[in-house]
Amino acid sequence: MTDQTDKWRQGALHSIFDEGPPPPCPPRFNMARHTLAEAAAARPEASALIVASNPDAPPHEEWSFSALEDAVLRTAAGLRARGLCRGERVMLRLGNVSDFPVLYFGTIAAGGVAVPTSSQLTPAEAGAAAAEAEARFIALSDDLPILGAPDRATLLSTHDIRELQKSAPLKWDDPAGDTMADDPAFLVFTSGSAGRPKGVLHAQRAGWARRMMWRGWYGLTPADRVLHAGAFNWTYTLGAGLTDPWAVGAGAIIYDGPPDPAVWGRLVSRFEASLFAAAPGVYRQILSRGGDLNQFRGLRCALSAGEKLSPILFKRWTEATGVSLYEALGMSELSTYISAGPDAPPRPGFAGRPQKGRRVAVLDEEATKPVERGESGLLAVSRRDPGLMLGYWRRPEETAAAMRDEWFLTGDRARMDEDGYVAFEGRADDLMNAGGYRVTPAEVEEAISAHPDIAECGAVEARISDALSIIVAHVVPVEGAALNEDMLNAHAGAALARYKRPKAWVVTETLPKTANGKLRRSALRALGGAVS
Repeated sequence: MTDQTDKWRQGALHSIFDEGPPPPCPPRFNMARHTLAEAAAARPEASALIVASNPDAPPHEEWSFSALEDAVLRTAAGLRARGLCRGERVMLRLGNVSDFPVLYFGTIAAGGVAVPTSSQLTPAEAGAAAAEAEARFIALSDDLPILGAPDRATLLSTHDIRELQKSAPLKWDDPAGDTMADDPAFLVFTSGSAGRPKGVLHAQRAGWARRMMWRGWYGLTPADRVLHAGAFNWTYTLGAGLTDPWAVGAGAIIYDGPPDPAVWGRLVSRFEASLFAAAPGVYRQILSRGGDLNQFRGLRCALSAGEKLSPILFKRWTEATGVSLYEALGMSELSTYISAGPDAPPRPGFAGRPQKGRRVAVLDEEATKPVERGESGLLAVSRRDPGLMLGYWRRPEETAAAMRDEWFLTGDRARMDEDGYVAFEGRADDLMNAGGYRVTPAEVEEAISAHPDIAECGAVEARISDALSIIVAHVVPVEGAALNEDMLNAHAGAALARYKRPKAWVVTETLPKTANGKLRRSALRALGGAVS
């Protein structure tokens, strides 16, 4: 073996990061049992869930671990009594109420497949999702109607959901929940930031795989209380906000009141949260309209995921609060797998390092071999990762297309430095062509957003003739700031190479986002490129 071959296998010359084998998942495994049973046995009366609608009043709901486990097992039994069979789908169209996690984990405990959906879907969109999932049951809040539900589906009202919890509880060792690690557990729909949403089917083992995040991202312990700013349906909330805290015996806090950036610090202080999790957009709102930032100083750390965290936002948050902000990179197909954390200090411009137990690579444009460290390429994760999806729902061709030998192709572009830190460069299909040069939107957006008067930036390619495309930057000014074309061009000229600079600007109050706060580039492209 040559010295160079030896270095390649160690990942020293090429962009492969391997932190050892992932922890093996037991062959017989149920995600709901893994999440709840141990904490309910060890800390039955400890606070598991607080649902608050007003930081100045007692919680709207508060659940102990024993009460939560009991409700989940009763719901599982109720679903089985109503005819739910192994592998059948239960769609959740509910708000931020405790019925959501109880039904979610109750479905999984019963051997069914939970399908969380956003409360922001229109009735027709919800019906389309139910039809796509071939839902056997559809749980509806009273204020969230649905159109076009499958004829076979049984609708569950709020009253019906509560009636399920009156059933005699299932036992954890009941055959209904005696699932294998590769049996399906939940089905989520992508946010649709790059096109029509599609279903992503996950196995029971997805719950086990999250153990790699406990240390790799936030150093979770039973002493923690996690406040998550997301809605229950979001996998970021279901994972980092509920599943992980409960699996280690920590508490979870969810807000169900009206939108208000100033509420988060008050909730942190009122309920003594030690971790706060949100998307970057929430941190931007807090910094501009979030009230007393000293209320966050009691946090052990804050977490960011859902979209790229800009270095300027990271700097503003840490300077204003003194609280570490750990970014993570993830996706519906895998959850978070690259992150900063206690063992991987944040590095501006980088999402972090692959979590211990992950095998990650940056491949060439043909996805045949890893590129050199520092070079841009296609981000890929080992197909043996226990957190990887079972596949795209009813789309075998797309599932097969995403797999390449050892690797699952994430569809993202990235580069990896000598220490294994990964810089996210956007979706592979978002590459812009400017005068024959390929430019990543993330690079342009990061440079433009560094201006103190710019809150957000979204960059897209706009074709102005059959032979010419230009970069258009849509920018949101900081509240009270005034932007003009000369200022923007001067800033871009100082920050970017000539071919990377936007040739047109759109100043706007907001950027189009998905329900989970991700930039909708397809909508941004449709807005055109007229300078305002």
